[in-house]
Amino acid sequence: MRVITLNVNGIRSAARKGLFEWLVQQRADVVCLQETKAQEDQLTDPAFRPDKHHSFYFDAKKKGYAGTALFTRTEPEDVFTGFGVAEFDNEGRYLEACFKHLSVVSLYLPSGSAGPERQASKDRFLKAFMPYLKSLRRKKREYILCGDWNIAHKEIDLKNWKGNQKNSGFLPHERAWMDELLGPAGFVDGFRSVDPRPEQYTWWSNRGQAWAKNVGWRIDYQIITPGLEHAVKKASIYKDQRFSDHAPLIMDYSHSL
Repeated sequence: MRVITLNVNGIRSAARKGLFEWLVQQRADVVCLQETKAQEDQLTDPAFRPDKHHSFYFDAKKKGYAGTALFTRTEPEDVFTGFGVAEFDNEGRYLEACFKHLSVVSLYLPSGSAGPERQASKDRFLKAFMPYLKSLRRKKREYILCGDWNIAHKEIDLKNWKGNQKNSGFLPHERAWMDELLGPAGFVDGFRSVDPRPEQYTWWSNRGQAWAKNVGWRIDYQIITPGLEHAVKKASIYKDQRFSDHAPLIMDYSHSL
């Protein structure tokens, strides 16, 4: 089972850069996209509903903002939008496809980098989302939570960690939240279960020469339930083409939908 996650920073922009042609070649079972920045009625081109996939969109009410999408080869038994908090459900941040014993989620956490108001929104999300995550662990299902979490967990997960300790995405309380997620809350960082190497990043600033110099952050994850940890066979970050300021995270599992 191949699962791909990517923050597209505008699905129409990513499409113009060849995203959908590339996706066809990947033969992924599930594709999770974030920050689609479009309303579904704006996506009339058939490319936005890939052949042989079931396509689902969860748009933000505000046009040109946030939003998530899911493409699945196997038809889900159910699809859920939102996690029950209106502030964030109105921004299209949580889209879940349920299969027999497994759910795959396309998830987009708020960014706090635009200023104090956005950081406050991000902090409200973190506070509301942790109890929800813990409730998922009580269900008799496996989960793959794919997406842009907008937090680099450890020093290994960003290039300039010393200079970013007071910046959104690497604040002490955000990292502590990730500690809880991957500790007491009982989830696993799927990528790190097979790849412990440094300098494995998924996002690069458009400023300076961050991409060319690989001055990046690893903020895109596939967070999984422990029952899937030994099913992770391979993880890779695709950088041969650029579809957005993020790179696709591709993971292969010895598991079926």
